[in-house]
Amino acid sequence: MHRLLVPDGLMACETVTLPPDAARHLKVVRPRPGEEIELFDGQGHSRRYRWENGTLRAAGEVASFPPLPIRLTLFACVTKGSRWDWTIEKAVELGVARIVPVISERCIVRLAADERAAKADRWRRIAADAARQSDAVWLPEVREAVDFAEAVGLVKACGRVFVGALTAPPPPPMWSAVARALADGAPDGMGVFVGPEGDFTPAELQTLLAIATPVSFGPTILRAETAAIFGVSVLAAACQGTGA
Repeated sequence: MHRLLVPDGLMACETVTLPPDAARHLKVVRPRPGEEIELFDGQGHSRRYRWENGTLRAAGEVASFPPLPIRLTLFACVTKGSRWDWTIEKAVELGVARIVPVISERCIVRLAADERAAKADRWRRIAADAARQSDAVWLPEVREAVDFAEAVGLVKACGRVFVGALTAPPPPPMWSAVARALADGAPDGMGVFVGPEGDFTPAELQTLLAIATPVSFGPTILRAETAAIFGVSVLAAACQGTGA
């Protein structure tokens, strides 16, 4: 079934006039007469409509889905080009509630302040497409890129954050650290922080170790985009395992 993202409140209507972006997408998919189309607002609501005589008419009631009790955040240093796009797409599929792009000292990607709003708009479109294709009903918050110092403040406010750390001796595996954290009582929010291609600087890592839990992502060194999705996957699986 085709899905279209629409503004909050539109699904209260029995027949709808689509906003320009959704209308363009509907034109591309060329629905057949009588075909059902699902509309969703990215805020936990969806409704089925039927395409009849060039009009979308309601074919069901509005369905509501609560957000996950534990809000998952991905803090990730921005990687190059399509790798970053892929990271956003997969993080949305796995159910993150927030994506915080970070520019750290060793990031290859550098974004000037006047570029960040336009980049964030593009990243939100990628997130919306990923939600549409994966049957997600909640859209994550995708922030503008922040410098490392600003990200530190967001980590402090997140609840429980795990940071991939290449230290000696190695920290505990992420899955066991997350399991211990959940056993102590599920926090409102959990996150994972992944460094850039060249890893964190020693000073950045020390700053994070003072406010986050160091973890290992396994015996091999993962690419930045692989590490991001590994970390989100562990968090999502652990939360699902508790029923959260």
